[in-house]
Amino acid sequence: MNRISKGARAHEEARTLHAVVESTAARRGPLAMRAGGLCKDFAIGRGRGRTVLSAVRDVSIDLHRRAVVALVGESGSGKSTVAKLLAGQEQPTRGSIELEGAPVEVSGRRAFRAYKSHVQMVFQDPFSSLNPVHTVRYHLERPVRLHRALGEGVSAEDVVVGLAEQVRLTPAQQFLAKYPHELSGGQRQRVAIARALAAEPSVLLADEPVSMLDVSIRLEVLGLISELRDRYDLAVLYITHDIASARYFADEALVMYAGEIVERGPAEAVTQQPAHPYTQLLVSSAPDPDALGSVLRSGTREATRASGSALSTTRGCRFGPRCPFVQDRCRVEAPPLVAVASDRAAACWRLDTTAPDLVSARGGGGVEDMTE
Repeated sequence: MNRISKGARAHEEARTLHAVVESTAARRGPLAMRAGGLCKDFAIGRGRGRTVLSAVRDVSIDLHRRAVVALVGESGSGKSTVAKLLAGQEQPTRGSIELEGAPVEVSGRRAFRAYKSHVQMVFQDPFSSLNPVHTVRYHLERPVRLHRALGEGVSAEDVVVGLAEQVRLTPAQQFLAKYPHELSGGQRQRVAIARALAAEPSVLLADEPVSMLDVSIRLEVLGLISELRDRYDLAVLYITHDIASARYFADEALVMYAGEIVERGPAEAVTQQPAHPYTQLLVSSAPDPDALGSVLRSGTREATRASGSALSTTRGCRFGPRCPFVQDRCRVEAPPLVAVASDRAAACWRLDTTAPDLVSARGGGGVEDMTE
C-alpha cells in the first residue's frame, strides 16, 4: 500500500510541476494538444519468464500552435513510442491525451480516421512511408478526398497542385505524375509533408524527419516545416537524436532517456547550459561548430558505458549505470523532476554538482531545497 501511495504521489508531483514550470512554447500560441502522465508498458515473454518493459513512463507534453517542441534522445529512449501514442497508433497503458481541450479516445476505424484529420505524422524514412506502386498525385489526392470537404468550384486536383507548390515541388504537374523511386530523398520527404498537410491537421508529429536526408538539404527541409507551421498555425512535435538541430529549430526541448523526461526547458538554454548529466553527454557528443555547452563537467564525455536495459530498471535513476556522478541514493531512489528556473526542470539528485550555477541562481543547495 505504501509503495502505491508513493507512486501516486510522485505522479501527482510530476503533473503539478508540469503545470507550474513555464512553457516556452506557450508564448507562441494557444494549446492544441496535451498529454499527461503517459505510460506505455510492453510484456516480454510468457509464464514465469514474463517481464514488463516500461518504454514510456510519466511523460507529459504540451503542444502549442505555431510552436515547435523537440523531443530529444538517443535511439531506444522511447521517442517514437511517444509519437505513436500521440498519433493514436498505440494505446497508453496509463495517462491521458487531450486535443483542443477534449479527451482523446481512439477506438475503431472511424474514430481513428476522424482523429487523423487533426493529427498527422511525418515518418523518418520517406521511401518506405510512400507506396511505390502509386504516383505522387495518388498520395496527395487520397487524403484530400478522405479528410477535406471541398467547396463548390474547388476540385481535388486544384488542392493537390497547391499542396505540391507549397512544399516547393515545382512545376507541380511534373512531380505529380512521378513515382517515389523517381524522386530524391528530399523530394520524397516533401511529398510526405504535403500528404500530412492534405488533411488540414492542427498537430504535426515529425519523427526524425531529416535524419535520412543528405546534410546539405536538412536545414532546407526544417526551414520548410517552420514556414508551414506559421502558415497553418501548426503545433509541431520534432523528434530527433540531434540536439544541435533542436537548438536551432525548436522553441522548447524535452530530453528523454529510457522512457522518462530527464530535462526540459527553452531549447537554447538546455543546449547551452545543460543541467542533467545525460543532456551534457548529448551536447558534448554533438558535432557543432559553435561548441554547444562548452562548459561541461569533467567525466561526462566518458560516461558512455551501459549496464543492461535501462527500461527494465525498477529502482533508482535509470541513467545511474552510465552517470559519472552516481551515488548510493541514485541507485535506490528515482529523482523527481524539479524546477531549476521558472521555465526549466531536471531530474537529478546531483544538480548541485552537475549544474551549480543554476542551483545557485535558484537560491537552493540541492534538490531537497527546490522541492520544498
